Amino acid sequence: MEMVEIQTWLFQIEPLERESLSHFLGRFRRANDLTPTGLGKAAGLGGAIARWEKFRFNPPPSQQQLEALAVVVGVDVDRLVQMLPPTGVGMKMEPIRLCAACYTESPCHKIEWQLKVIQGCDRHQLILLSECPNCGARFKIPAVWVDGWCHRCFLSFADMVKYQKFYR
Repeated sequence: MEMVEIQTWLFQIEPLERESLSHFLGRFRRANDLTPTGLGKAAGLGGAIARWEKFRFNPPPSQQQLEALAVVVGVDVDRLVQMLPPTGVGMKMEPIRLCAACYTESPCHKIEWQLKVIQGCDRHQLILLSECPNCGARFKIPAVWVDGWCHRCFLSFADMVKYQKFYR
């Protein structure tokens, strides 16, 4: 009897517009029932996935690492680069920030919310939230966002819009 090699398969997830790498990796892992370690092993990246989900891009992902990740997640390298901070632009690893109005329109964490040079949402002219306005809990890393609400009091991100203040 001839042995047929079974190809491994993963569910492919389309990146959302301006989505951060952290949020995308979390969505990809959940769709495929993978841990950060499991995805890291599948891509041959070791612990890099866990670091990237926490916005730890020092050192930044290399071209070789992005190519290896691209093969596993089925997303073009150029698209993965768009999920990273622009070269030379500082990141805020903490606190995790959110424009609830943007999230309501497209439920994903946007990479620009974590840039040091950004204080508010240019689209909605709102100051970014860094904690739940109801209970004060800081937002968890976007990789673990599942239902779009505060992990402590369950206030939805959509309901947080009314608490955001205008800037400019």
